[in-house]
Amino acid sequence: MNLSIITVTWNNEKQIERQLKSVISGCKNLEFEQIVMDNASTDKTVEILKSLSNVKVIANTENKGFSHANNQGVEISTGKYLLFLNPDMKVEEGSLDVIVEWLEKRKDVGIVSPKLVDENGKLNEDTKPRRFPRVWEQVALILKLSHIFPSMMDKYLMKDFDGNENQEVDSVRGSFMLMRREVVEKLGFAFDPRYYIWYEDVDICREVKKMGLKVMYSPVITATDYVGQSFKKAESLWKQKNFTRSMLAYFQKWEAFYKWFWIWLFRPVGIFLVYIMNKLNSK
Repeated sequence: MNLSIITVTWNNEKQIERQLKSVISGCKNLEFEQIVMDNASTDKTVEILKSLSNVKVIANTENKGFSHANNQGVEISTGKYLLFLNPDMKVEEGSLDVIVEWLEKRKDVGIVSPKLVDENGKLNEDTKPRRFPRVWEQVALILKLSHIFPSMMDKYLMKDFDGNENQEVDSVRGSFMLMRREVVEKLGFAFDPRYYIWYEDVDICREVKKMGLKVMYSPVITATDYVGQSFKKAESLWKQKNFTRSMLAYFQKWEAFYKWFWIWLFRPVGIFLVYIMNKLNSK
């Protein structure tokens, strides 16, 4: 088996069939399998999945998070390469053949992600690679300071990024992440299970670099990223709690106490700010 495409769904009835069909057209010459883990959807996602042929489906009765579900998919996968692909993605015809061949020729690369574009074919600014986060930048996110001083995030968000160049980067987005199976075999997981949602993609990129392998961005293909369709349904306080929880877990894993302490200190402030904003908006 050349390629295992692993997708985690949660209430994606409007996107998942489009994604799965695009994957089939994306693999013209590859032997591939499609594996979908559903995290206790309450819409018709599972019903749609089970109506489709040649898709391995695990319907979880409990949502244990993005990392856990992806690791479930890895356990039953057989592909030489693993593609972690969000349900709100769409790949182009024959494109997965191209990017797998690209990775096959570059043994020093552990993870590669392509040019992610919006519905109009333009580079999607929200899905570009990012530099590894620094504490002060993340504190600024918690306190919403970037809304007042947006340029303070320019380095972290790679405002100088050239989307038309092959380049080594710190981290790529987990919405389309093509990974060598050897990475999983060395670590024992694809995504660290300490992360429920968010930061698991940054973490695995850092793990890959620690192994001495590269994380690459390559515009050799493009894919359309409709960005966070599931999370648009989640309320903002839930998102803030989980985002900052994973942020704290990331810095506790990779940085010294005197650094992650500031995340721990300001996290409740950020949650309170979102709570107050919700109250004001509801009036």
